Amino acid sequence: MQIHHSDPIRVPPASDTPRTPYFLSNLDQNLAVMVRTVYCFSGSRARARARGVNAVCAFDALKRALSRVLVLYYPLAGRLAVGADGKLYVECTGESAVMVEAEADCALEEVGDGVARLGRLVFYVADAQSVLEVPLLVAQVTKFKCGGFTLGLAMSHCMLDGVAAMDFINSWSEATCGLPPSLPPFLDRTLLKSCDPPLIDHRHHPHLEFTEIDDVSNTRALYASQPLLHRSFPFDPAKLARVKSCCAGECTTFEALAGFVWRARTRALNVRPEQRVKLLFAVDGRARFVPPLPKGYFGNGIVFTCSVCEVGVLTGSPLGFAVGLVQNRGAYKLVNG
Repeated sequence: MQIHHSDPIRVPPASDTPRTPYFLSNLDQNLAVMVRTVYCFSGSRARARARGVNAVCAFDALKRALSRVLVLYYPLAGRLAVGADGKLYVECTGESAVMVEAEADCALEEVGDGVARLGRLVFYVADAQSVLEVPLLVAQVTKFKCGGFTLGLAMSHCMLDGVAAMDFINSWSEATCGLPPSLPPFLDRTLLKSCDPPLIDHRHHPHLEFTEIDDVSNTRALYASQPLLHRSFPFDPAKLARVKSCCAGECTTFEALAGFVWRARTRALNVRPEQRVKLLFAVDGRARFVPPLPKGYFGNGIVFTCSVCEVGVLTGSPLGFAVGLVQNRGAYKLVNG
């Protein structure tokens, strides 16, 4: 697959925006990485008409809409900076997001789900010397010979988690259709500002999610000697029902799949039975924080938690045992009630 890129262009907000420093909460601070996602749009004429956007005009339409939506999400047009306290914040320069127009020499259906190929649908800022120089939002629109196109995004995780990212994408989509945002962003992250001095009013559990597990099986050598394969495994309703039927008691789809995949991957590693393994996952705390975060909260509202078990116990027990480990994590119980 050959892809030809045009030169990157800057997309500033369509009108003046605040230039004050933008606070990032403690939930934002440890996520200074770029998250890449790819959205695929079929070349079907009927679908193109329904969307009002096709591959020929997609780039210009998305660029105009992005400029408008950045007025609301103006921190995304800034750059990360480090304050006197050593913490990250956003310098709201109004500088821009970045967009790139690209064209592939194949049909969209030929891309597949290989990580290397998908990665080429997201533009990489090669000349950035540090995370402070990387634009907080980079978008690549790639046209395919079938008439379809992809929107490849690289967004700073400091700025938004999955929930906030989809709120932004939906607002951008609505702007492309000439509509106002159905859920305007709530930008004030000082709701999550910590007390100074800290006020600890409840007991904290041991932070297993941040504790390194002893590698008694030398899995580093395993990863060095065998290539990692990336595959997608769709679960239709019938397969989900089969997985859930193997679980003891009530469980959500996430709990069932998390326990199923954790146990299956652990078996595939074929490591020593006394090796401890960890399942780390993020949970959305928006509705469970006290007080809850407002609808449309723009930022990270997730917390991390994990389940830990010895390999022999995990793989030698029924699926319901693994699901129970997922259910019994404190933070996960907090989010699910």
